[in-house]
Amino acid sequence: MTDSTPSRRVLLIVGGGVAAYKALELTRLLRKAGVGVRPILTKAGAEFVTALSLSALAEDKVYSDLFSLTDEAEMGHIELSRSADLVVVAPATADLIAKAAHGLAGDLASTALLATDKPVLMAPAMNVRMWLHPATQRNIEILKTDGALFVGPDEGAMACGEFGPGRLAEPPAIFEAIMAALEGPAAKPLAGKHALVTAGPTFEPIDPVRGITNRSSGRQGYAIAGALARLGARVTLVSGPVALATPPGVDRVDVETARDMLAACQAALPADVGVFVAAVADWRIDEVFGTKLKKEKGGPPALTFVENPDILATLAASGPRRPKLVIGFAAETNDVEAHARAKLARKGCDWIIANDVTEPGVMGGDENAVLLISRDKTERWTRAAKDSVAHDLAQRIAESLS
Repeated sequence: MTDSTPSRRVLLIVGGGVAAYKALELTRLLRKAGVGVRPILTKAGAEFVTALSLSALAEDKVYSDLFSLTDEAEMGHIELSRSADLVVVAPATADLIAKAAHGLAGDLASTALLATDKPVLMAPAMNVRMWLHPATQRNIEILKTDGALFVGPDEGAMACGEFGPGRLAEPPAIFEAIMAALEGPAAKPLAGKHALVTAGPTFEPIDPVRGITNRSSGRQGYAIAGALARLGARVTLVSGPVALATPPGVDRVDVETARDMLAACQAALPADVGVFVAAVADWRIDEVFGTKLKKEKGGPPALTFVENPDILATLAASGPRRPKLVIGFAAETNDVEAHARAKLARKGCDWIIANDVTEPGVMGGDENAVLLISRDKTERWTRAAKDSVAHDLAQRIAESLS
């Protein structure tokens, strides 16, 4: 049960769009954290979520009509716009962003945005073409100049079938941005800390067109890098080849091979924490062919393999430059805990995050179910979105480093 008299309140404006359903999960996260939520549901937003669902999760009345005699008598739009500590727009559509940028006030949501004297946090969501349109980008710059905060958008597949920036940030990411805005420095427990994160696959070339790689999408590592940055850390993300946008506030170094990744990690030291999520190739061929290999009648070419450097073990044993907390990842297909615990001892790291990559939707997908293994215990985390796993891990890292 959440506190009936929360000390912090958010005015949540829910715009129209398929992503409006995420506002329900965001509301649940806020109430679980003891933050009061007073919703404004736009007419377009009501096409995607119901006032009943929003009200039940917010434990408060949902407002929608600027000209409601009852609402104006009980709480006029001016008081409504100033009744919270923060105004959050999620999803912030191109229309709401444009209205806010130019001071238009034709409905309750836009009127509240114009009348508020509190900070405003926008979580944009729209088609990639609308997001990239010069008019939208101009409007965003106007709002940023006026002091508005932004979280997202993410890059990925959209309901319209297109791919690119424009997806609403995941609820845990919006939640963290809200808490940072509400709590100020207290929400940045990793301020002054340096985090080194690796993510994605490596690519070991065979010839100019072929190579050895794996199915890692990089999503979990990128989510962790973003979560650490939101907690105030200076983050260096060493990334193999992936099709992902760099999380806000993260310094990204692109590499291909395992040797390149190790060199980039060593160049980034010292660090307070190293989170080594990348799926690094164990082997490479001893000599890369200078021209494309052709199919010959004698059968496939003979390839000689040599072992790649062990990035996790090398950095866990790097002496004075060793991160204070070294976290490895173990992608397993069987006997997950046993293999992960053996890896913990063999590599010399402090924690291992292990998962079973044979589970549907894990490798290359949006969810993960992990074990956090330390020297003295094993924790089983409930399967959740990779952003949620990243949020929980970042919080645990902050607790450990404190």
